[in-house]
Amino acid sequence: MAEKSPSRSEVAGVTRPPDHVIVLFGATGDLAKRKLLPGLFHLAASGLMPEHWRIVGTSPAQFALSEEAFRQHAHDAVAEFGVKKPTGKLWEEFASNLSFGAADPDDPAPLVAAVVAAEQAIGRHPHRLFHLAVPPSAFESVVAMVGRSGLAEKDARVIIEKPFGTDLASAQALNAGVHQVFDEDQIFRIDHFLGKESVDNIMALRFANGLFEPVWNRDHLAYVQIDVPETLSIEGRAAFYEGTGAYRDMVVTHLMQVLSVVAMEPPTSLSAKSLRDEKGKVFESMPPVDVRHVVRGQYEGYRDEPGVAKDSQTETMVALKVSVDNWRWAGVPFFLRSGKSMAESHQMIAMGFREPTLRMFDVDRHLTHSRVNELVIDFSDPGSISTTFLAKVPGPHMRLGTGTMTFKYEDSFCAANQLEGYERLILEAMFGDQSLFTRADGIERVWEISEPLLEDPPPVEPYAPGSWGPDSVAQLVAPYRWHLR
Repeated sequence: MAEKSPSRSEVAGVTRPPDHVIVLFGATGDLAKRKLLPGLFHLAASGLMPEHWRIVGTSPAQFALSEEAFRQHAHDAVAEFGVKKPTGKLWEEFASNLSFGAADPDDPAPLVAAVVAAEQAIGRHPHRLFHLAVPPSAFESVVAMVGRSGLAEKDARVIIEKPFGTDLASAQALNAGVHQVFDEDQIFRIDHFLGKESVDNIMALRFANGLFEPVWNRDHLAYVQIDVPETLSIEGRAAFYEGTGAYRDMVVTHLMQVLSVVAMEPPTSLSAKSLRDEKGKVFESMPPVDVRHVVRGQYEGYRDEPGVAKDSQTETMVALKVSVDNWRWAGVPFFLRSGKSMAESHQMIAMGFREPTLRMFDVDRHLTHSRVNELVIDFSDPGSISTTFLAKVPGPHMRLGTGTMTFKYEDSFCAANQLEGYERLILEAMFGDQSLFTRADGIERVWEISEPLLEDPPPVEPYAPGSWGPDSVAQLVAPYRWHLR
């Protein structure tokens, strides 16, 4: 099917999506409370919602709320987690656009009635956007119910949360089920990392400047690290985490997507097709994961968490070396790491440049082991870009020291213009722009290259909470070192 042009209109000088009814499945859940309801209010307060819109919350009948109770639930969520606080006329107007309709698999009638009422209140033919903030096991059944209810009209769209499947077979089955109701150009598989301003800025850094792209290749770069450690533990989410682990939770859904942005070839345009085609070529160039280059860790005390098996082999940290076997990247190792209960929380890309062919300077031993000649992209919000290099230390002798140049978003641009990842992606879904969303073939290919690890994982190694993982994590990147250590 040909790619559709996103629909954008201007109201009072602001580009806004067309009229919408947003149906929020899982409206009483944790994701809606922490991210979606606060994010939607921030979009409204920023003047970025459509001119006419309604939000219909839904859940199974046993968790259903009255309209007033849903508005109070939204108020409490925005008050606790929102950037904009729920006060004054802005909140009153937002709350007036909220309604609720329960939906069970065998009885979607209350939801259908609520959607019809919302559309009648708008008084025209708005688009429908379904956001599935529900457990992954419910994705296919919810989509099937939407199809049976008659709500999945031709201009409707659906946002599906991660993880999209747990392996290749389940991802293929889920894609097949969703495609029975929605065409691929109606499906928005969301990864909030791809909605980050700082991840988007990687493309600006490479393709809008003549400085870095000429050296963005195997001739100049020795390694790439994508590192997302977290200080948080599983925080009582054993029911989810035991069946998922760090690799499925973070690497497949987030780190691989960031890798594709770092490694892709220049697209012919910023259209969804061009961008996703180039990301897909990266995944096609990646050989299957070699389990000899994987470290799986489990923090000490994880097995004492309620709901965790005493002999659990679920990894709470994973580090691995992968490669992109094409002309640009052949021979350059990509090191990925993510985990819970680690020393610090960061979202970092470190790219190490090769040493000069000849050294004419005497370099202190400690400098040869420091973070020299690295380009470092911090893609946690608001984000920064820095580069380290050697420079002469003032004095009578030619002595070198390490210098750093840093660009910080918060110092350079107005923070008020920034949208959180979910906010940006919901806005793009209303526009119908799939540029920042994953495609079926890309998702399936990542699961395909992951199969050797999923089928025969190495045993987990213990690590102390607050550390950087097992000792073997350092050995994995030798002769290089982790930027974060």
